[in-house]
Amino acid sequence: MKFTELDENFQTIPNGPLGIIALPGCEELAKKIDWYLTTWRSTRHAEHKETLHFRGYERPSYLVDIRFPRFGTGEGKATIRQTVRGYDLFILCDCFNYGVTYEMYGMEVPMSPDEHFANLKRAISAIGGKAKSITVIMPMLYEGRQHKRSSRESLDCANMLQELCLYMGVDNIITFDAHDPRVQNSIPLKGFENVQPVYQMIKAMTRTIDNLHFDKDHLMVISPDEGGMGRCIYYSTVLEVELGMFYKRRDYTRIVNGRNPIIAHEFLGANVEGKDVIIVDDMISSGESMIEVATKLKALKANRIFVCSSFGLFCNGLEGFDEAYEKGLIDKVFTTNLIYRTPELLSREWYAEVDLSKYVSYIIDTLNHDLSVSSLLDPADRIENLLVSKGYKEPKEQ
Repeated sequence: MKFTELDENFQTIPNGPLGIIALPGCEELAKKIDWYLTTWRSTRHAEHKETLHFRGYERPSYLVDIRFPRFGTGEGKATIRQTVRGYDLFILCDCFNYGVTYEMYGMEVPMSPDEHFANLKRAISAIGGKAKSITVIMPMLYEGRQHKRSSRESLDCANMLQELCLYMGVDNIITFDAHDPRVQNSIPLKGFENVQPVYQMIKAMTRTIDNLHFDKDHLMVISPDEGGMGRCIYYSTVLEVELGMFYKRRDYTRIVNGRNPIIAHEFLGANVEGKDVIIVDDMISSGESMIEVATKLKALKANRIFVCSSFGLFCNGLEGFDEAYEKGLIDKVFTTNLIYRTPELLSREWYAEVDLSKYVSYIIDTLNHDLSVSSLLDPADRIENLLVSKGYKEPKEQ
């Protein structure tokens, strides 16, 4: 959706003066979002822009001045240094940014997801109930992988959502590519949007990869496990290509690093020989499974292999992917800029960043006007128009 198309709808009264709170580690993304919003609103025509209802609509910046000082013991607090009374606030939170550090007893300590979540609660506490509404934009859901109970386990993700929405006054949660979006059942009366960056991924691929053909004879979408079939079905449907899946055989008699180890990956799907392959998943954690899947696909005589993952964590470092790239197992890895990426990752030849700052800006701008985001969340038409405009597909007959 183009800005001009959105602009025609932005005649509604804003929900309140817009404010963006960037938690530590989100400053870079917040600055990009702020640039888009200030640019759009300074040039947008609205006949009621000068009225009282649009007070504070056009400002040089929408970033809220907030600080997170730390005591020598490692304890912290949040301090907001401006008014937020009546504001429509959007809080950006990257719970997986271990590049943020603080000093505790003279030692430099990287922030864990728990500490980022504590900062989120500090920011909401500092708001003190004065905001008109609070939306938390948490791209990768905190404790999203602990979304269901097996035997006697904690339900961390559901507890987190209930704490924010039922006890701390958060109105909406916006996340991207949730590990299991059914966790929203824990807050049925609150807003929960699970956004898929499919359009941005495909757009990045068309800009980065040469000689790419979006048809059944040359391309195939692969899910690395049965849990990710939902997102892969969407990719294969909008691209009109074949779909395949790997089934993980696990050893359920033991637990290693908190999970049952994978014995083998078994492939289910059509012939991949000679085809380019897109492996789609929500995250790259250690990356071992992704590399093993790529190895299996190469053994099945697949052509080029591209990885599309919303979040690149690379918990075990980059050496495994360096080796896979050198061996020709993987040609390109695409992840978003919604969570922390190390300088080393950004410098890799096999890595391509997918910028979602403009997309998040559209969502914030639309929600601030209390408008529906349905058209933004369903990118099927935009993907079709993109492929037609780039010459990958013929336009459909009306």
